[in-house]
Amino acid sequence: MKSLRSTLFIAALLAGPCLAAAPAEQADLILHSGKIVTVDDRFTIGQAIAVKGERVLAVGKNSEIAKLAGSGTRKIDLKGKTVIPGLIDNHAHYMRAAEYWHQEIRLDGVESRKEALEMIAEKAKQSKPGEWVLALGGWSIEQFADERRAFTKEELDRVAPNNPVLLQLIYFRIYTNTAGLKALGVDANTPNPPGGTIVKDASGQPTGVLNGGGAVRFSLSKLGEIAMERMTRNAKVMFSDLNRMGITTYIDMGGRSFHPKYFEPVRTLLQNRELTMRVFYNLWQEPESPKDVDGVLAKIKEMKPFQGDDWFDNVGYGETVYFPLHDNTLVAKTQPAEDRMVQWRRIVQAVADKGMSLNVHAQLRGSIERFLTEIEAVNKVKPIKGLRWTFSHVDQLEAQDIDRLRRLGMSVQLHSRPTIQGVLFHNVFGDRAYDMPPLRMVQDSGIPWGLGSDATAVTPSNPFYTLDWAVTGKMLGGFKVLNQTITREEALIAHTRHNAYFAFREGDLGSLQKGKYADLLVLDRDYLKVPADQIKHLKPVLTMVGGKVVYEAKRNTKGK
Repeated sequence: MKSLRSTLFIAALLAGPCLAAAPAEQADLILHSGKIVTVDDRFTIGQAIAVKGERVLAVGKNSEIAKLAGSGTRKIDLKGKTVIPGLIDNHAHYMRAAEYWHQEIRLDGVESRKEALEMIAEKAKQSKPGEWVLALGGWSIEQFADERRAFTKEELDRVAPNNPVLLQLIYFRIYTNTAGLKALGVDANTPNPPGGTIVKDASGQPTGVLNGGGAVRFSLSKLGEIAMERMTRNAKVMFSDLNRMGITTYIDMGGRSFHPKYFEPVRTLLQNRELTMRVFYNLWQEPESPKDVDGVLAKIKEMKPFQGDDWFDNVGYGETVYFPLHDNTLVAKTQPAEDRMVQWRRIVQAVADKGMSLNVHAQLRGSIERFLTEIEAVNKVKPIKGLRWTFSHVDQLEAQDIDRLRRLGMSVQLHSRPTIQGVLFHNVFGDRAYDMPPLRMVQDSGIPWGLGSDATAVTPSNPFYTLDWAVTGKMLGGFKVLNQTITREEALIAHTRHNAYFAFREGDLGSLQKGKYADLLVLDRDYLKVPADQIKHLKPVLTMVGGKVVYEAKRNTKGK
């Protein structure tokens, strides 16, 4: 008996003071009476979600979550609305896009040519005479259901008589007006820029159309410098626009002519606590020669990813490795030259030696096959498994590539460029384009993958356009362009939880689970039940990042 009493005494000491059960942790915010699509690994659906600070406290039934309310808990009655995790874009170019955002109209998703002209006219009225009116990509002629034809100099003159207009079509054409030609310094005697053509009429006068990538680069170089303070305001507005679309996190892939100045607006917003978007990025240079590669190798040796935080951080290197091997999906085929592959390999080997993540732009068969072969060779020298190397785009990925990717521990990012380029793909590749990119094959393969846009020049930014295309196979404008579609559940997982992997934040982002950041959207309709061809019209009525509302439509939800 004495031994038993001693045992109980020791157990009591180990257990600490005898207290009543601790009360449940209290939530700062509860959203209840809705449909909470968690996108966890079981695709659990709840009725309510509790938030404490920046993170999710719990998801469950109304009665369960109600127990987490305290006297200071704010409550939002969802009135049956659907909540999904904030959408993550694994591949976009927004930091660079902020530069001229204040001068842009975005024609993303505008399916009426008449409306597009009205938007140009309205922007011109709002602008001072002589200021540029821009639409820097994200649209196509094929998206205009009322009239699918090019813009002419004469009609742009009519809608913007006092302003230069520049409409960028993907990366291969510019439409401009008379004032635009003057601002560009283009007349009958102007020679074609390298890699581009100034289209002229029978009398030798420029028509307002400039063709080719070189013409696009030439035109963009004439837009002028924007002050840093203006760029910072632009970035704030742009991120707000993206929040309104439902994007809460994205990975920036830099791009052609990307300069360090583009980081500064994000840093300023972060320092001022005005950043409403989680911005992760890959760093890449623009090497075009062996000498350029020498400089890149020195910079790679100095790189130190993951020195930021969960708002702004560098996560690796890439997208383009060696610019002369940057392939183009609107070209029928590519065959990387051996001398160029030598330079490509030097950079890839340096990234492997540094132990960093690498993103590789590869679209066509020639690039995919050749790059895989080189990466396999690098892997024999310096194993890359665990570094999360990935291919971007892989429009012509085939089944024979999957096992090679799996053995290397690689992943793929697939992007919604066919939302505006689908017809162009079919013009180049015929029926093969129905499998570009092969969403269903990749989904069924089991390799890590995610869904993104590649905005802003070659696709629209709106993530619901991407989700709609992945589920229906239709581009904006209604053309069926893809057969390899996936379910809406698979698409949502690929645009949330799977994309957290590419930011190295799968423990914090991508699903609505206890301990993860409260990045979420309240939708105007149920993503899981609306007709598939209505997914593109879904809109958030509330967007939250880290427990803070960053967008709220008028008269959407009722706070208590």
